[in-house]
Amino acid sequence: MSVTPPGPLGDPVFGNGRQFADDPFGFLRACADSYGDVVRLDLGPRETYLLTNPADVERVLVADAERYRKPQFGDDAMDALLGDGLLMSDGDTWQRQRKLANPSFHNRRIGALDGTMVDHTRSQLADWEDGDVVDVQLEVARLTVKIIVSAMFGADITDEEVKTVQENLEPLGARFEPDPRRYLIPNWVPTRENREFDAAIDTLESVIDGIVDRRRGTERDPSVDPAGSEGVAVPGPAGDGDGDLPMDLLSVLLRARDRGEQTDENLRDELVTMLLAGHDTTALALTYTFYLLSNHPEARERVEREAEAATSESPPTAADVREMAYTERVLNESMRLYPPVYTLFREPKLDVKLGGYRIPEGSALMVSQWAVHRSDRWYDDPEAFDPDRWLPERRSERPRFAFFPFGGGPRHCIGKSFSLLEAKLILAEVCSRFELDYEGPDLSLRGSLTMHPNHPVPMRLRER
Repeated sequence: MSVTPPGPLGDPVFGNGRQFADDPFGFLRACADSYGDVVRLDLGPRETYLLTNPADVERVLVADAERYRKPQFGDDAMDALLGDGLLMSDGDTWQRQRKLANPSFHNRRIGALDGTMVDHTRSQLADWEDGDVVDVQLEVARLTVKIIVSAMFGADITDEEVKTVQENLEPLGARFEPDPRRYLIPNWVPTRENREFDAAIDTLESVIDGIVDRRRGTERDPSVDPAGSEGVAVPGPAGDGDGDLPMDLLSVLLRARDRGEQTDENLRDELVTMLLAGHDTTALALTYTFYLLSNHPEARERVEREAEAATSESPPTAADVREMAYTERVLNESMRLYPPVYTLFREPKLDVKLGGYRIPEGSALMVSQWAVHRSDRWYDDPEAFDPDRWLPERRSERPRFAFFPFGGGPRHCIGKSFSLLEAKLILAEVCSRFELDYEGPDLSLRGSLTMHPNHPVPMRLRER
């Protein structure tokens, strides 16, 4: 056995960077299909290894998670955007921030947010009319921004602020699209891309600062928490004291700041992370679900029947959507085919052995949902849309980490339950009222921090 994993040949200067930048999704699939469980790549200043076997994915994310950390790529852009928020922090900082955030994502609290999610959805659908064509990606992103701010910040966000957030997502996302030339240009060089990126961060932080200013002084007022407190006893962080307190994330962080456990910078990092990650991934999952349902009318009809049952007598609740078993299978299949987060990165703290190869300390490990989810090693006819592959008897035939849209292990996505509840409630409301028919080109994708359509996603609304 070779001591070095196999991998594709690259260019003298850029390695495999051009291949990855030109088509990250095709490149990852080709590597997984051609080279097996561990693939050596040349994507920049450090050795990179792609893992394609669910057993190795589980070891890195779960069984041996303490041996790995979030890598530092020497790119100040990520630090400038997310700082020490939950997504990028590590070690003691991550442990402290995760512990603070946990009460906001307690299952009892999440379940009590169903009314907030439905109210925002119904408000937005009031503007939809039969025959209109909407860009469904922009529509659901606008909705999920409002929901995350209400649910986790205990505040309302104005339509103008939502527009500002959406207008600045493009230069933020563009900064993280694969580009091998980026390593040759320092972040301080005032290129047009760098100037637009810096300006977008400043604008986004000004929106966050405005929301925080409106909330100061209310962090101990239970009425600001849209989940309420009656019947939803959620344990708060140590130091919060006795009595009913709001458990939205912003209230929790403001109280921690008063105790000297947070700085304004910590607080802003967490809120920027929550605003971006908390709305983008759910919006993308819904965008791809509507696209797939438009192309598969039989599946759409089954989802519509479940949506009608959930909404027939009253606004849908968390209990109602638990009965939407087929809709849940559709969501899983959508996230398999189009995982919003298409790859994760880890860095071994010491030399490790994976797939029979020694992986050196400090290298970058790519754990790619896209490559694993679409592999014919784990799925029959992996390109096909088949919600019934998520029936219990079929799901049990596959390795656990053949599907990991929310990551796994200690660093699994803290918002998983929130996102799934939100997605099902939005589907229940939309699919009980409208059919959405896609009228765009063949779906094209681009990679950034998340996987986005490379064009608008126009849907014609047909009232049911």
